[in-house]
Amino acid sequence: MYRVPDETMRRFVASMDGARIAIRERGHYQKWLRYYLDFCDKYHKPAGEEGSLALFIDKLASKNQSETQRQQAARAVRLYVKRSIPAPAGTSKPLAVREKSMPVASSKVAVPPSAPKPSRRDGQALGGRSATEDFRSASSPATGASWEKELDALKNTIRMRNYSPRTSQTYHLWTRKFQTYTRSKPPGQLTTEDVKAFLTDLAVRQNVAASTQNQAFNALLFFFRHVLGREFGKVEGVVRAKRRRYIPVVLSREEVDSVVARLAHPYDLVVLLLYGCGLRISEALDLRIQCFNLDEGILTVHDGKGQKDRTVPLPKMLLPRIRAQFQRVDALRREDLAQGSAGVFLPRQLDKKYPNAGREFVWQWFFPAKQLSFVKSTGENRRYHVLDSEVQKAVKAAADAAGIPKRVSPHTFRHTFASHLLQANVDIRTIQERLGHSDVKTTMIYTHTVPSRTLKDAGSPLDMGS
Repeated sequence: MYRVPDETMRRFVASMDGARIAIRERGHYQKWLRYYLDFCDKYHKPAGEEGSLALFIDKLASKNQSETQRQQAARAVRLYVKRSIPAPAGTSKPLAVREKSMPVASSKVAVPPSAPKPSRRDGQALGGRSATEDFRSASSPATGASWEKELDALKNTIRMRNYSPRTSQTYHLWTRKFQTYTRSKPPGQLTTEDVKAFLTDLAVRQNVAASTQNQAFNALLFFFRHVLGREFGKVEGVVRAKRRRYIPVVLSREEVDSVVARLAHPYDLVVLLLYGCGLRISEALDLRIQCFNLDEGILTVHDGKGQKDRTVPLPKMLLPRIRAQFQRVDALRREDLAQGSAGVFLPRQLDKKYPNAGREFVWQWFFPAKQLSFVKSTGENRRYHVLDSEVQKAVKAAADAAGIPKRVSPHTFRHTFASHLLQANVDIRTIQERLGHSDVKTTMIYTHTVPSRTLKDAGSPLDMGS
């Protein structure tokens, strides 16, 4: 952690005295200042500039800090800047900043975040390294324009189009990066050249992956088209990031069994569904009781990637474990209701249309969280599902304990599902449908993991044996 010089901290304490900051909050203010200066030093950001504060707040959001904590951190940094405290050695001198020109990332959804860290595979948020960590500001002078109105419009437009929360988070983050790159240039003055320069900088100086650059392009295209109400035309002359072929990490059946054997409940059942049905981690954790048709042996995945639904066969060997999980979920539901809980979180304001739906068994999460979440806006307690960060940590620990010399994550089991079906001679278009891929070209990557022939009929790799 960056050590704030004694003189800087002494002046900051004096500034808190002048601003009449409550004694009970001062320790938190000093902590946020240390974190902010550490962030600026680590990622070479100029301390006190608008862009560095915006990126710092986004970084806190990515670390699952609450809205209240982010607002308190922003107030601490603004106090540091407003009092013109000399910057510590190694950082730039703070600039005077207007409070309105540094919006704090906020969320009105009272749901715990389900995706703490973006991943570069399978369409997740930012790819490889975090764009927040890699980003550096441009050399043009800051203008101090506020983009709050445009950022709010971006969030509302995405919501109206029923895009996923992760897409909203990603587009918001890239727009913030673009704002910082242009030094908060007034949105009405943005040009195609600004977009070209930003995308070229990503490829040339930051050396991002091609998928990351394309993601930034899509975010800005959406921002220009649906928020600013204009096209930015053909973006020619942009240096393109080099696209590299990625061969997925695949486990053997013995390695799958070894990891599962070292996982506690419910993480073992999560992994068995990832491998047995080819689900994404978000799809598995979003499952509700009504998604299972045990009589027909079918699982329905709602609102998968691209807001698509699909059905996949349930492995027969998992049916007893699924029924046992049903009983656990129902017992937990009854316990919650006895304590006055409002039930589970529901999608798209469904609780307003059907107030009692969150208490019904069919709407319960198949993998409920261990603790209830308090909704400040309504004063209710509701239950969310297990977070993917919990599954990621459990899988990594189990793979390490099993001594597997591969990079293993929850998504590895989806790759292994597809590869093992190919190895069992299942037709690739059948695998495409199971995975929910829009284009068979995406599924073709698995032809590089195993030699395969074709077979029209398919079961689950869990039922095929080793």
